[in-house]
Amino acid sequence: MSASELNAKTAVELAKLLADGEISSVDLTTACLNRIEAVDGSVKAFLSVDREDALAQARASDERRAQGKSLGPLDGIPLALKDIVAVTGQPLTCASKMLENFVSPYDATSVEKLKAAGAVLFGRLNMDEFAMGSSTENSAFGRTHNPWDLDRVPGGSSGGSAASVAAAETILSLGSDTGGSIRQPAAFCGTVGLKPTYGRISRFGLVAFASSLDQIGPFTRCVEDAALFLDAVCGHDPKDSTSLPDQKTDFLAGMASLKDRKWKIGVPKEFLAEGLDPEVRASVESAIEFYEGQGCTVEEVSLPHSSYAVPVYYILATAEASSNLARYDGIRYGHRSEEAKDGIELYYKSRGEGFGEEVKRRIMLGTYVLSSGYYDAYYLRAQKVRSLIRKDFDDAFAKVDCLIGPATPTVAFRAGDKVDDPLSMYLSDVYTISANLAGLPAMSVPCGLSSEGCPIGMQIISPVLQEAEMLAVAKKFEDAHEFSGIVAPDSAKGGASS
Repeated sequence: MSASELNAKTAVELAKLLADGEISSVDLTTACLNRIEAVDGSVKAFLSVDREDALAQARASDERRAQGKSLGPLDGIPLALKDIVAVTGQPLTCASKMLENFVSPYDATSVEKLKAAGAVLFGRLNMDEFAMGSSTENSAFGRTHNPWDLDRVPGGSSGGSAASVAAAETILSLGSDTGGSIRQPAAFCGTVGLKPTYGRISRFGLVAFASSLDQIGPFTRCVEDAALFLDAVCGHDPKDSTSLPDQKTDFLAGMASLKDRKWKIGVPKEFLAEGLDPEVRASVESAIEFYEGQGCTVEEVSLPHSSYAVPVYYILATAEASSNLARYDGIRYGHRSEEAKDGIELYYKSRGEGFGEEVKRRIMLGTYVLSSGYYDAYYLRAQKVRSLIRKDFDDAFAKVDCLIGPATPTVAFRAGDKVDDPLSMYLSDVYTISANLAGLPAMSVPCGLSSEGCPIGMQIISPVLQEAEMLAVAKKFEDAHEFSGIVAPDSAKGGASS
């Protein structure tokens, strides 16, 4: 089997090939590493790759399998990591000069669980600095290109994670989602991207942006692969105070048991309103018609406070970010200015040199909304509206099983188009933010291609802890269409501009 054939397969398919002895983990990992060497000069999804460490993990997996001690379906499967999660002995930069030379001394809980499942964890994937952005143009180390069209962005902040799966440089990847940072790039790059219920996956070892919103999740080539990932990493963690109590789950089995259900599907009218690209609308409406054809009931619902989601998010998220990023002071760790004359100047210069412009913008905004005289007017009021947004979802889910709508208002935009217009950039997440504010599970699934050949994503949102049903809804669509497993063309349209 050729390397290109291996790279294009799903984790579920590869797990069977490994179990049957038709391929080895070394074969598979080598294929991914060679693919990175061949195409990442154009895609630029990876910040670093430790080839020898990856192959050592693969050899260990093959040895376990030879001894009849396989650790499960993920054993030997390559999985790349967004550079925001801690892996012992590996760089942890958050794509920032502030942490440019930082090496993690410990593993995140999610990484511990993936290692226990036998996954081959390799590479550090590019991102918007400290997860602040929607295009991966805010990285201190250069932007990532969308494999479908190298002149377009892959989305953000987990752009490297989405692009690496779309370009077949890895089989699976890990990302993080604060306001849509998994689902938006998944839609832009034609992959499956899933954000679980808040608290399902431990945040210990995930560098914090906004602690009440951040969540780890997977980028995959198919829905079943996302279920495999969740099976490996979900569970209570005493090191994370926001971790939910143990939930006995088997997402693959749960998804399969629900495959013939006739769901009541809600379509938020606010998600199909003005500002939605006509081609995105047509693809999502076609998907909704598919479910009707399968015997599902479709009902229009309203999320009346969703129009406030973006302003509420950028008050709460920046407030939390200003607090979380206060620790980077040039003294304890991180970038330290060499030109400071005293402690005060060291603090100012270290932060000024270490943080990029978008991070500074959000720290300033967050500090402002938390300052004396403005806390009640902005932060406290935003928390109250957050509660109303959550209630809107509760009311909708009293009538329907899940919600379906677009993941993004447009397809991937061209690099540079929104760099000088932060508000326009922020609106890229207009349909995804509300699920984070409510703590709900949500995912993006490929549902079509635009006339220019750009992927379009459909978003599915489910009630708290209903990931299995959400996966089943997604798989029903995936099984009937050919969007699953799409790998971006080797000769992408456009040019690899810097």
